[in-house]
Amino acid sequence: MSSSETPHPSEQRLKWRRQVIDAIAQTMDLYGANYSFGQLYGIMFFEDRPMTLDEMKTQMNMSKSNMSYAVRSLMESRMVDRLEDKRDRQDLYVAETNFFNAFQNFFTIKLQREIDVMLGAINEVMPELKELILSLDTPDDERQACLQDLHKMRHAVQYYEWLQSFVDGLRSGQYFQGERPAEK
Repeated sequence: MSSSETPHPSEQRLKWRRQVIDAIAQTMDLYGANYSFGQLYGIMFFEDRPMTLDEMKTQMNMSKSNMSYAVRSLMESRMVDRLEDKRDRQDLYVAETNFFNAFQNFFTIKLQREIDVMLGAINEVMPELKELILSLDTPDDERQACLQDLHKMRHAVQYYEWLQSFVDGLRSGQYFQGERPAEK
């Protein structure tokens, strides 16, 4: 292979970077984040500087409104932060580049939302279900079905109590002891 056929090192590095950005986007898509939001996070992950919405829009070839939505979503997951500083009166954003922190932020928020939604519904329904079970007007076959539902909901409560303790441990960093390397 001649030197003219050998890719320039920066071209090779950018090719590898695009490959990892695509993997980040695919991974985030697996966990319910929009693929293009994952791409944006990947691009920001490799930037060595804060970016404006206009810079992101140019790199992603997205409309400004879609870009704003993507950034808001990444900020809600605490994978991107808005800086206090501005550049030419434009907000600056930076990605969380420590994967331990990104994992911790993303999953504690998603799992806590699941816990809150499910326990909210279960805790609202269970007293009504118990009342139906105890009612003298409830037919026996319906009472049995209600008892089965109640049993399933109690099991779900046990799961969500366990999940809450997992989230609390994740939030506190207990699962990263001795494994979270210092950033370089």
